[in-house]
Amino acid sequence: MPEPVVLSETDHRGVATVRFNRPEVNNAYNGEVIDALIDGARALGNDPDVRVIVLRGNGRHFQAGADLQWIKEVSALSAEDNLAVSQKTTDAVRFLDACPKPTVALVHGGCFGGGTGIVAACDIVIASMDAIFSIAEVRWGLHAGPILPQLAAAMGVRNLRRFAVTGERFDATQAWELGLVHEVCDEDELDDAAEPIIDAILKNGPDAIADTKRIIFETAGLAIDDARALELAREHARKRGTEEAAEGLASFRGKREASWYTPA
Repeated sequence: MPEPVVLSETDHRGVATVRFNRPEVNNAYNGEVIDALIDGARALGNDPDVRVIVLRGNGRHFQAGADLQWIKEVSALSAEDNLAVSQKTTDAVRFLDACPKPTVALVHGGCFGGGTGIVAACDIVIASMDAIFSIAEVRWGLHAGPILPQLAAAMGVRNLRRFAVTGERFDATQAWELGLVHEVCDEDELDDAAEPIIDAILKNGPDAIADTKRIIFETAGLAIDDARALELAREHARKRGTEEAAEGLASFRGKREASWYTPA
């Protein structure tokens, strides 16, 4: 039996560690990963024994965005099924964002596309010096609609306008300067960097933390209701079915530039 695509374990302190577990494809997400994230966020968020949720990736990378082979398969589905996929994608990030438990992302290696949205939805982010980030969807003729609200809140609209439009890669230090990352550490020192932060959280009242997160959401206008989530999902599904997206994905598979690129 294959291992689950997302692994979860909780220690005696109530620290739940959630690991993306598709290292053979750099932890790229597919439908299984999305379902596991939705179910996990709900279950851990409602578990009174869980005090902190830590997200990390198995293998060489944290999370490499969408599995583009899976995206190709989804694009061939009916409009209704396409929308259902985008609704789940949108919900996975917004449910993580609104989770009442404090969330900590430990990022190493690649963090691309949807991975940046997962990071933006977490309360605290620590990245090792080998981490590389990119909001890469536009490169493939797609857009990052489901995660743009979280990214705007994390790194600011001005910064997002650059990096969501260019798809440029940026390193851990630049991610810290942009506000997407709270702390940077040396390679292989994520656990050491995270431990004092986790310990500080554990000293605080669980209900007080949940109330604090809720009030921040309410007063800062960060909550995404069902109607807005549906709008984001519709735009996401629509874009995936365009000729531009088909060409972008084909260019990736063919290891070539897309037809819209004209070099200097």
